[in-house]
Amino acid sequence: MKSDTVFKQAFNQTLDLLSAAGTGAPLPSENALSADLGVSRTTVRKVLARLSERGYVAGQGRNRVIASAVPDGAHFPHPETVATAKQVEVHFMEWMLRGQAQPGTQINELELARAFGVGTTGIREFLNRFRRFGLIAKRPNAGWVFMGFTREFAMELFEIREMFELRSARALAQLPDSAAIWPRLRAIERQHRDLLRDIDERYQDFSDLDNRFHRLINAAAPNRFIDDFYDIITLIFHYHYQWNKHDERARNEIAIHEHLAYIQALLTRDLPRVQAACTLHLASARATMLATFEAA
Repeated sequence: MKSDTVFKQAFNQTLDLLSAAGTGAPLPSENALSADLGVSRTTVRKVLARLSERGYVAGQGRNRVIASAVPDGAHFPHPETVATAKQVEVHFMEWMLRGQAQPGTQINELELARAFGVGTTGIREFLNRFRRFGLIAKRPNAGWVFMGFTREFAMELFEIREMFELRSARALAQLPDSAAIWPRLRAIERQHRDLLRDIDERYQDFSDLDNRFHRLINAAAPNRFIDDFYDIITLIFHYHYQWNKHDERARNEIAIHEHLAYIQALLTRDLPRVQAACTLHLASARATMLATFEAA
């Protein structure tokens, strides 16, 4: 259920807040948590009730404090925090990546629905979002076809990505210490370091981490038009360039180091340093994308 997904997302984010604040620290008010997490006060109350049940939080109202450290394994698994529409997106992107789909690839709604464990309506809604960009076409009596995209199309899209992400990174660096995004940023920093330690076996897991990292940055300056537009950005920059398997492990390791430098810049709140780290990483991503077209 959507509401269950929202609750689990908010619960995990609140656990990150508890871990960052430490035992004995006071909790923000319900109103503050509602604003920071972007959920209703009803959801916040459900989260607080669950935290109290588990003994992580003690007290009532404005007197709530962190009663104990959050143990490993307390979070809901990431797949359980993802809405059905987002699950379809992730499954479809992985299908395109692992299957190495090329222009002209046929897309069968029923087969995808069975493979992803969702209804065909969800598949159709997802495909229709890309249809208007000309990347996917609906052929009469022939289903859907992946059309691919040109170098020029990708470069135009990259210009939009650069402008918006730099704006978002600056906005993130100026958020107050109490903002919920900071523990989330530190949590994703830990995930980068974990992946780096296991890079030989897990380098292909970088796609998902890359996507979540950049979406987190963009969440600092929400924009309803860019949020919708970001689906197409994800398709190109978080999956398509990886169809070139040459040096994939090495490229992903370099990108992880760039992300870590980017995160450190954000944590310092030093705007020139943030701009430099953001610009460097996006320039690297642009070069990787261009290499993909040259290798095609």
